Formats: sequence, structure tokens, C-alpha cells
Amino acid sequence: MTTFDNREKLFEEKFAHDAELGFRARARRNRLFGEWIATDLLKLSGDAVSDYATSVIKADLEEEGDDDVFRKVNADLEANGVDLSEHRIEGKLAEFMVEARRQIMDEV
Repeated sequence: MTTFDNREKLFEEKFAHDAELGFRARARRNRLFGEWIATDLLKLSGDAVSDYATSVIKADLEEEGDDDVFRKVNADLEANGVDLSEHRIEGKLAEFMVEARRQIMDEV
């Protein structure tokens, strides 16, 4: 194998590793966000918190970006009479992404 082939293989491995970490961070962010919504805003407890967080993770798999998460959370909050601005949702998602990345880096 040539030096160029080795370098190409390393770039491919790094890309795959970064993609996996990104996916894990996004899923962790959604879990943290879902748990926050469930406990602080929807006043759920027990298994319902975990179930709700899982539903937020699954919602994010519907399409690229965060629109699917916004739709799901907004619909759930509206159905429960909770008013939360899109700006606050975006802020919380950003906050939980920072925390998710920190947690994953601590695990690696």
C-alpha cells in the first residue's frame, strides 16, 4: 500500500468515526432534551420520562435537521397547554448539544 493509500484510508476512518460521534451526540442531545421536556414542562415521571425521551429521539430520524423535533415537541406542548417559544426550544437544543458532546467525550 502506498503512502497515499494509507492516508486515504485514515481519512475515511476519521470521517466514519466523526460521523458516528455526531450521531451519538445528536441522539444524546435529544434524550436530554426529551427528559427535560418530560419532567420540567409536561410533568411526567417514572417510565413516562424515558418513553417520551425515546419518542423525541425517534422523531429526529424522520428527516434531516431539527424540524422534525420541533414539530413533535411543539405538538406535544400545545396538546398539554404549555407555551414555549421556538427561540427557547432552539436554545435548549444548543445547550443540550454542548452537554451531550461533553458526556460522550468523557466516555471516549
